[in-house]
Amino acid sequence: MLSLSHFLYRQFPFRPILCLLILFAFSLNVCGQTSKGAVKTGAKNKQKSTSQVSSTGAKPTVTSLTKVVIDAGHGGKDSGARGKKAWEKDIVLDVALRLGKLINDSLPEVEVIYTRKDDSFIPLNERAEIANKNKAQLFISVHANSSTNTHVTGTETFVLGLHRTKDNLEVAQKENSVITLEDNYSEKYEGFDPNLTESYIIFELMQNVYLEQSIHMASKVHSELTKLQLADRTVKQAGFLVLRETAMPGVLVELGFISNPKEELYMMSDKGKRELAEALFQGFKKHKLSFDAAAQVDILKQSTDENGIFFKYQVAKLKKPMDKLETKAGKIDVQQQDDMFVHTIGHFSSYDEALKAKKKIKSIFPDAFLIATENGKRIEVKEARNKLKK
Repeated sequence: MLSLSHFLYRQFPFRPILCLLILFAFSLNVCGQTSKGAVKTGAKNKQKSTSQVSSTGAKPTVTSLTKVVIDAGHGGKDSGARGKKAWEKDIVLDVALRLGKLINDSLPEVEVIYTRKDDSFIPLNERAEIANKNKAQLFISVHANSSTNTHVTGTETFVLGLHRTKDNLEVAQKENSVITLEDNYSEKYEGFDPNLTESYIIFELMQNVYLEQSIHMASKVHSELTKLQLADRTVKQAGFLVLRETAMPGVLVELGFISNPKEELYMMSDKGKRELAEALFQGFKKHKLSFDAAAQVDILKQSTDENGIFFKYQVAKLKKPMDKLETKAGKIDVQQQDDMFVHTIGHFSSYDEALKAKKKIKSIFPDAFLIATENGKRIEVKEARNKLKK
């Protein structure tokens, strides 16, 4: 099985710089970012971050969804899309603040973090840094759509992935074009050009990391939005930079088309903004209920998970821990080892069972290798096999 680097160089033998950029961008996404700051509200009963890793090497205990970042798109010198009477940046800020208030009022255990609370210009990478630094469990980016065809209407919700249609690509290019307003944007985003199709190859490599949880959230939100009699433009995948840089599940919501006179007036009205915020809140609430229920099941399993000898596949060793990840090969767990964080997949009670899963795991993580643990502590695979034979 080829490693990621070998695969890229085989696919693009005459584009070494492109290969390096993809590898570098991929490593940044996996490792996460640091941030300059954020605006926080909520979480009246403060709890420890649910993504923390025990210094004893135990798996992170996720009890519930208690931290969300709400990102009002655009702002400041970046006005976003323009309707006949309104700017996108103003509409989405109002809806985002309403959403945060609904969460604070109804779910006080949830800490709400805003990327902006006023008409400020926040670069895309800083929006992601705010979420990563605060170890948020979910990222919600709120936008309004536009089209040269003023008859086009409807709401659509995006998750990170490779665009499957020209329309999806165009939406991503439009939202990503904001980086051209930033100083040194080419260097800051490792040569990413929002108008160059080749720049979006990276999203094919990264789309599976948080896809399951992101799609679940997107489907809940989108279901609520379509109840408002907005045309259903479905849940889609596309390459949004702001989602690429966040180390957590995330969605980008296009509330409606500001270029359509009727939808613009609806989004401008107090009734429209109130209903849109309520729909986003109900979608978030339903996603949280499912997340919390699944977390409780995990906690019950963890009480006996580490008692005994188990085999796992190590997929990464990083300076910073990632939150739990859902992949096609299964869930990724994190253990702290000195000042590094070991990321593993699989939890097998026998060596033969681990070997059966090898092909599937290495098809997604070519560099993964087998390790063994006893009562949560690392031991040699050979030693583990010998102990199990006794």
